Amino acid sequence: MLSSTFVLICIIVVTALIFDFINGFHDSANAIACSVSTRVLTLKQAVVMSAVLNFIGAFVSEGVAKTIGSGIVDPNHISQTVIVAALIGAIVWNIITWYFGIPSSSSHALIGGLIGSAMVFQWSFGIVNWSNLFWKVIIWIFLSPMIGFVIGFVVMTIMNNVLKMMEARPSSVTKVFSKAQICSGAFIAFNHGCNDSQKSMGIITMALISGNFITQFEIPNWVKICCALAMALGTSLGGKKIIKTMGTGMTKLAPINGFTAEMSASTVMMTATLLKAPVSTTHIITGSIMGVGASKRFSAVKWVIAKDIVTAWVITIPASAVIAALAMFLIKLL
Repeated sequence: MLSSTFVLICIIVVTALIFDFINGFHDSANAIACSVSTRVLTLKQAVVMSAVLNFIGAFVSEGVAKTIGSGIVDPNHISQTVIVAALIGAIVWNIITWYFGIPSSSSHALIGGLIGSAMVFQWSFGIVNWSNLFWKVIIWIFLSPMIGFVIGFVVMTIMNNVLKMMEARPSSVTKVFSKAQICSGAFIAFNHGCNDSQKSMGIITMALISGNFITQFEIPNWVKICCALAMALGTSLGGKKIIKTMGTGMTKLAPINGFTAEMSASTVMMTATLLKAPVSTTHIITGSIMGVGASKRFSAVKWVIAKDIVTAWVITIPASAVIAALAMFLIKLL
């Protein structure tokens, strides 16, 4: 007979891949919203490009996976049921926010789920590495969109002034940046794969350690391939509701605006990946879009929609933690 530990590992792998699929489905809008809303790419073209580059990006590094898999909760002090409950919390919250078209963070939903389920499992706050959580997660929740906003605002302002000095014709600017935005869209999709796909890799590897299937934190190749495929498949289906919110809901975008927002966000994401910080693509690109819109005039940004998005950012970790804690409590009862 198959051992209960092996069965649990299989459940975790399948659930983590479902999470990765939903992550790709939910967060694909982050990489393609600008390109689709400015009509530089059709939805189908943008989705295919994003899926391919998400897949490639998944193989670039392991730093973020180690932060998720061993930096917040010690995998040697939990059981596989903790990870199952964490994934349930993250998946349920992702589905809720997708249904209402709110661009929340899959990354922070997973982290919140892990915190909530681990604390209920041990009935202790000490199970969480609060220092790592603060420096590699919490501080980035606030810093990353702010940095994205500032970079988007400054770069867009400079570009507008330069183009005004050159007396560039709007039609020429649109033609040039329509092509350039394909590159910026590809760059942000690649960076999304670099950072986001590592979260499920970290969770699966964490489960393998807690079940004594491996002894140290090294991501097996089969885990990388499965997670990359799951995210790419999810991305290939996309999320029209969130694309509408991101691409047209907050401010009106032209190709030059989309290019600036995507390049600004990609720069922040790449820096965070190098620092092994599991950031939210959603937070960063939203901040960049708001910064680009505000460079025209502050009234160009629909701040009411922005307020709803920021509210979702703030409640994502607590909400997913509560859902995961309830799931863990039910699992313990059973």
